[in-house]
Amino acid sequence: MDYQEHFKQIAKFIEKTCSELIPLTDKPYNEIFLAARYSLLAGGKRLRPLLAILTAEMLGIHPDQSVASSCALEMIHTYSLIHDDLPGMDNDDFRRGKPSLHKAFPEGIAVLAGDYLLTYAFEVLVNAKHQNADQKLVLISVLAKSSGGDGMIAGQVMDIMALSVDLTSLQQTHLNKTGMLIAASMEFGAIIGKATTEQRNLLRQFGLDIGLAFQIIDDILDVTQSKEKHGREVASDLINGKTTYVSLMGLEESKNFAKSLTNKALESLKTLPFDTKPLKILTDSLVNRQI
Repeated sequence: MDYQEHFKQIAKFIEKTCSELIPLTDKPYNEIFLAARYSLLAGGKRLRPLLAILTAEMLGIHPDQSVASSCALEMIHTYSLIHDDLPGMDNDDFRRGKPSLHKAFPEGIAVLAGDYLLTYAFEVLVNAKHQNADQKLVLISVLAKSSGGDGMIAGQVMDIMALSVDLTSLQQTHLNKTGMLIAASMEFGAIIGKATTEQRNLLRQFGLDIGLAFQIIDDILDVTQSKEKHGREVASDLINGKTTYVSLMGLEESKNFAKSLTNKALESLKTLPFDTKPLKILTDSLVNRQI
């Protein structure tokens, strides 16, 4: 199998499903759907739904049966990016090479588009055709906890309030801000694929490890490829004086740390009695391709 082509096809499937989930209408408040689509369909790696779908596929579930629920993860992720870019947070003018949503639309509409994607994600889970009521209840619980006050939002609060932190608190910030939703993605695949509790816990830890590695790589790219990533020469974290892995550890040590976390995560996959090769290849490509 050409795994990279498989990943691309699933990413296209995710894109198509997201578009179908938020169609254009002739309603007088159609602006909110236009704004949501602007950000949701702006590209990106689709890492979170891709991880969920690949994990479920590893457990014998066809992507057709997991894609809708997995798109809820992308909606939560996109809402967080919309709000992160706002002037009251990171104040970023660009996202993925395009004007941030609050630059392309009125700021109030951007706030509401984020709110809409957050709430709609749970409606999507409730309406998922291929998951039973028990699975939906667990999926909703996992997503709410991972993205809530003790999860992603906790990380965002720590990020806003702490301009100078040590390595331990920086890791806690990013485990919450980035790692929790990626861990939830792995749990989504495990729940949809009816994995055992032990397997689900292992996959969750895998998600936390690669989530932290992914954030370290983000910090590296802010230094090495800010123009491509943000559309400007210097990333907002650097402008705002925020502590990053690169500022604490240096560029090379940050790269080594990301690789060690990735290796730890990949080693844990070896204990699973399934074909984990797609997850391994995707994880390898996320680290090696970017740094």
